[in-house]
Amino acid sequence: MRIVDFEPRHAAAWKALNEAWIGKHFAIEPADAEVLGDPVGKVIAPGGHIFIAETDAGEPIGCVGLKAMADGGFEVIKMTVSEAARGSGLGRDLMQACIDWGRAVGAPRLYLETNSSLAPALSLYRAMGFADLPRQDTPSARCDVWMALPL
Repeated sequence: MRIVDFEPRHAAAWKALNEAWIGKHFAIEPADAEVLGDPVGKVIAPGGHIFIAETDAGEPIGCVGLKAMADGGFEVIKMTVSEAARGSGLGRDLMQACIDWGRAVGAPRLYLETNSSLAPALSLYRAMGFADLPRQDTPSARCDVWMALPL
């Protein structure tokens, strides 16, 4: 497995991987559809980044985005690993790529919004050093946990 920077060839996988996990647990919200339908315009062009995890054969099996925030930090968005690759440590590798990239570009923090029902994700975030925040304003109906990691 390897983690690579997003390329246009990854657009369909970015959308499919995220629709699979969101649709399994929640409804896909308008903000999800917007980011999934235009990753370059909504994430990369405004100063963010997307990582794609691939098998050695080049098959996308995971992804995560970093959406630029007004304070110079980045919101970790749309992190998922395919069902077949879960438990392999790939989620940790994707999050470490986010942390390393954020530090390299001088970001003050990483921020994320999630849901309390996603226990494995919450465990990963806390193990990587994210701390819970008080309630934040969010347009997301499914969000009930807010976390940040100072860089």
